[in-house]
Amino acid sequence: HLATSLPLPSERDHLRPRIDLIVFMIDIKSKYSLKNVEASLAHVDASFFLGKVCFLVTGVGRVNYCSIDTNAICKLGEAYCSPVLFCELELEGIRVATAQRLLRMLQICAGLVPGVSALSFGLLMRKSADD
Repeated sequence: HLATSLPLPSERDHLRPRIDLIVFMIDIKSKYSLKNVEASLAHVDASFFLGKVCFLVTGVGRVNYCSIDTNAICKLGEAYCSPVLFCELELEGIRVATAQRLLRMLQICAGLVPGVSALSFGLLMRKSADD
């Protein structure tokens, strides 16, 4: 399910499936994109930041057109204890690899991977980013 911002409309709450993973997409070419994500973060329950949120930064292949400093995005990931994935959606190989990575994250967050919790996976992602 896709939403352009949070909070989600409450009139369909009874029809909405369980939310296992929230992926905030940030277009590195748009300052509005980052501001929209920052505003939406206030509407996410704190328990989701324990392995069930990630930031997906698109457009990273076009450094000349960047409107957002990547350090600001990395700091956002650190502040919310959530991984940051960088990708270029216009390149098919990277797009496919990113989709597979997100799908695996979703499987873990939904509890479909035995022995791996969303919290432990989130800690592993943060540890590998720190190295």
